[in-house]
Amino acid sequence: MENFGKDLLRKIKSVELPGEHAHGVFSPPSRPVFTYDEVLAKNPKFAAVNIILYIKDDEWYFPLILRTENERDRHSGQISLPGGKREEMDKDFAETAVRETSEEIGIEKHYVRIIREMSPIYIPPSNFYVYPYISYTKKDPEFILQHTEVVETIEFPITSFLNLPDKPEIMALPSAGGHEVPVINFNGYIIWGATAMILSEFSQLLKKM
Repeated sequence: MENFGKDLLRKIKSVELPGEHAHGVFSPPSRPVFTYDEVLAKNPKFAAVNIILYIKDDEWYFPLILRTENERDRHSGQISLPGGKREEMDKDFAETAVRETSEEIGIEKHYVRIIREMSPIYIPPSNFYVYPYISYTKKDPEFILQHTEVVETIEFPITSFLNLPDKPEIMALPSAGGHEVPVINFNGYIIWGATAMILSEFSQLLKKM
């Protein structure tokens, strides 16, 4: 924990969010920008995702997931944060983020503590309005995958997101319909779209600390 120390969680809670500016760095060029009222007029589906932090080898980590291939899901086969659609039983979006984390990668809900909400983001292709959260668990995670949704967990040290470039790498991806999009390329794992935009805000948040 040498890079941030034990007060990481407190600092994350107090830093001002960079919001749309950070999202824009990794936004696909063709992505339209909508106001909140314009998004609501589209009757979006609501969801939440979770950056869940834990300590491993004296360093802070969080997992991303590789989603199962599914013809019905626009985001299948992509790397994303744990998360999913809000259900009627969820009292708020934070509960959605924790519940989905538990269901998809097996981290028990009562070990998860929410630190803060990040800037919400609209995903036009799937008409989802997504609320990202940062949380942590003191218990060493034992990943138990929901194989209908998740193929693999990928563990990332948060230090790997401290130096995301201001001008990201651009790649033409089959999963993006062959279009050129900004990507985060981490050891051959290609992250793009809403996940990259959310992680861009997380990266800028960390740099402010």
